[in-house]
Amino acid sequence: MKLSIGNDHAGPAYKKAIVQFLEDQGHEVTNYGTDDFASVDYPDFGHQVAADVELKKADFGILICGSGNGIAMTANKHQGVRCALCWTKEIASLSRQHNNANIISIPARFTSIEQAVEMVKTFLETAFEGGRHATRVDKISC
Repeated sequence: MKLSIGNDHAGPAYKKAIVQFLEDQGHEVTNYGTDDFASVDYPDFGHQVAADVELKKADFGILICGSGNGIAMTANKHQGVRCALCWTKEIASLSRQHNNANIISIPARFTSIEQAVEMVKTFLETAFEGGRHATRVDKISC
């Protein structure tokens, strides 16, 4: 699977652990995030990951910032992107099952690295249920 990941200064340690997990699973990962804790602008990385998903260069995206909100808002400006802010693996699962989310946004300041890796694992292993949810998802884009 091809994945894109991006993060701001709140997420370098999270990204490192997630990328290691994904590569151990045999996934191809494109890294747009910073490896530094110096302040950067999350939209710069959110747009890059969202563009990869929008243009089908990546199957899924992973975004990390302090609250997860700003970077998710950025990603959701792209057509066909459904970025879900998740803070538990149950929400990550539901975002895939019911919303066909194609990018997960992780709030680094409110989850542990272990939780983040587990959410990514759940997100990627969970299929979209379709059915009544497909009708709703089809109404999301403007």
